[in-house]
Amino acid sequence: MNKQDWIASAGQPLHGTLDIPGDKSVSHRAVMFAALADGVSKIDGFLEGEDTRATAAIFSRLGVRIETPSASQRIVHGVGIDGLQATSEPLDCGNAGTGMRLLAGLLAAQRFDSALIGDASLSKRPMRRITGPLAKMGARIDTGEGGLPPLRIHGGQALHGIDYTLEVASAQVKSALLLAGLYAEGETIVREPHPTRDYTERMLAAFGVDIEFSPGFARLRGGQRLRAADIAVPADFSSAAFFLVAASIVPGSQLRLRAVGLNPRRTGLLTALRMMGADIREENRREHGGEAVADLVVSHAPLHGIEVPQALVPDMIDEFPALFVAAACADGPTVVRGAAELRVKESDRLAAMANGLRALGLRVDETADGATIFPGPLQGGSIDSHGDHRIAMAFAVAAQRAGGEVRVGDIANVATSFPDFDTLATGAGFALRNG
Repeated sequence: MNKQDWIASAGQPLHGTLDIPGDKSVSHRAVMFAALADGVSKIDGFLEGEDTRATAAIFSRLGVRIETPSASQRIVHGVGIDGLQATSEPLDCGNAGTGMRLLAGLLAAQRFDSALIGDASLSKRPMRRITGPLAKMGARIDTGEGGLPPLRIHGGQALHGIDYTLEVASAQVKSALLLAGLYAEGETIVREPHPTRDYTERMLAAFGVDIEFSPGFARLRGGQRLRAADIAVPADFSSAAFFLVAASIVPGSQLRLRAVGLNPRRTGLLTALRMMGADIREENRREHGGEAVADLVVSHAPLHGIEVPQALVPDMIDEFPALFVAAACADGPTVVRGAAELRVKESDRLAAMANGLRALGLRVDETADGATIFPGPLQGGSIDSHGDHRIAMAFAVAAQRAGGEVRVGDIANVATSFPDFDTLATGAGFALRNG
């Protein structure tokens, strides 16, 4: 993928009604579970991003017929829990950590061998947190040096259920174990030190699986079959986060974001922004496919720095780049603790955000598991996004308050989660162009 840059600068007040693309986490799971189900499932609102398309392409390679009648729609002809077919070629997850980690749990239970590969960024992300607990269930998975991808998965293993407490709260690890648990003998129980998003549990239930779950706990028995279901994917809160922050910090702005998913394990940023003084209203609250959604109306408001409650951290781990930008434009410092997980995302997000804000003239004091952001006037400058889509979009937002042009480098991976971000942003009033 060729490197690309954006040139961003302070634009005009942001206005409009925006349709944010579908939730990436829900889209991944919808196509996976539909593939394993008995019958035909329809998915509306599927994210047309590179990550989710990579997951759909993998299931096509595994013998699942997937139709695309129109953009953001998929019709998945499920092959049943035991119907996946072997392929001799490695399965390319692209940049999708969710795809690779969930697939590791699923493929560990198949009768055939398989291999999972990814792009340069994904190939630096740790996989022992997945392979370790899966090995306790009887799986055999070889990793690259240092526990990194590629993953080579040995099929034909007899899996058994376990009662496992995660060392680090992670919805991806939990989901991998639950998927393996569908094939395991006995019960699989996953306990978490902090509750994480429960998309997997909710969607397995929607596909007819008898699963017991509550915050920080999930249990299912092996040997169950999935029934086809129609899924409406809500708008992705993590993508909406950039516009929530942008409208909050750009004077004179007001945006309406339609049908945004408000899973309670996903919306820590909403709580944090409101603690900072943000003006964000929920209207037309309803349900899409078992997930709460609402229109979010956000207006400019003066923000003040806070100490982010550590209890919120697991519920906003993907939104910290956006939070850092809000903190940069607030009155008084913002303190983040308990966010060491940010160092093993698509990039070391703590270091990338701290260095980027310093490049724009701010003081940021880093710690091992967080940072203190001292706000001030943002200057122009050059930012390295390290190929991380959320870092790139965060600095496109920050530039709307900068005193000069901001060059955001290496932005091609924005297409993994938010295709056409730049088109939607400029339509709302961002000053943003390709560099």
